[in-house]
Amino acid sequence: MSHATLSPQELAQAVRTHMLAQDRASLGLGMEVVAIAPGSAAVQMRVRADMLNGFGICHGGFITTLADSAFAFACNSRNVLTVAQGLSVDFVAPAREGDVLLAQAQEQHLAGRTGVYDVRVTRADGSLVAVMRGKSYALKGKCVLPELG
Repeated sequence: MSHATLSPQELAQAVRTHMLAQDRASLGLGMEVVAIAPGSAAVQMRVRADMLNGFGICHGGFITTLADSAFAFACNSRNVLTVAQGLSVDFVAPAREGDVLLAQAQEQHLAGRTGVYDVRVTRADGSLVAVMRGKSYALKGKCVLPELG
């Protein structure tokens, strides 16, 4: 199977399957990639008791990890090995045990080897928990799935 025989959507789905199978961090936190398309991805996670901080709310590091995972799937969705160059996150509301959080990443700009992605983290009711902006960097000449590149 070659890259040329897959549609951009099929390629994104193949990348999701390959990446998720290798992603111990996302899997260990119970994350699920619920949608992927070229330049975008949605990942959800249920907040567990072991994710709570000393105030009884979800630790910001777990929310950031969820957003970062959605960012990673979005920026790798075209089968070009891409890593985070940097990110910033703003927390706007707490998440609590049992909340199902959804991180939706969307490409804002892609030029050359760099990209900019915005990620919104919301609860199941759509209320906003956090926003993240990520900057990506594509590693020259490397693919997530070499047989498809």
